[in-house]
Amino acid sequence: MGPGVVVAGLTAAAVAVVTLLAVQADGAGSRAAAAGASAAAATEAAPSSGPAPTAPALPASSGTGYRLVYSIAGHRVWLVDPRKTPELQASFAVTPGSAEPSPGSYSVYSRTATGKGTDGRQIEHVVRFTQQSGTVFGFSAAVDGSTEPPEAGLRTGGIRSARADGQLLWDFAPTGTRVVVTP
Repeated sequence: MGPGVVVAGLTAAAVAVVTLLAVQADGAGSRAAAAGASAAAATEAAPSSGPAPTAPALPASSGTGYRLVYSIAGHRVWLVDPRKTPELQASFAVTPGSAEPSPGSYSVYSRTATGKGTDGRQIEHVVRFTQQSGTVFGFSAAVDGSTEPPEAGLRTGGIRSARADGQLLWDFAPTGTRVVVTP
């Protein structure tokens, strides 16, 4: 690989990161700009992000329209935007907490850029969608990149993703976004 190719690759990655940081700092940036920057960053950081040809099919019971779909049995998330082609914007595996939400349709009601998870880890891109029996359910990514299941005996509704996937989900799901939980 020649030096020109390396410089071009580094320049493209730097532009994607700067764009991503600018959108995050703005907080109200357009979903399209954020998704474009996130997709570029995710391609560099985690090749599993995005609608891979090997991703399982979207559950038939996931409804229609703009939505985030979470499969309890499949431990997987799909980001669906019917206004775009392809409709499936991304699909990725997640690690559930020790508790699972009931199947149904919910809305994102709260988001937090950074914080501390129930397990004590520093987390980012927290997207909460329901509370059931005293447990808050939402998506997040550990800042240290870990996606291990929670410790035995710890009750948590945190659904963890890789950091790049967490960024995609954050950009896709502002407050009010429909979340469909399938069995």
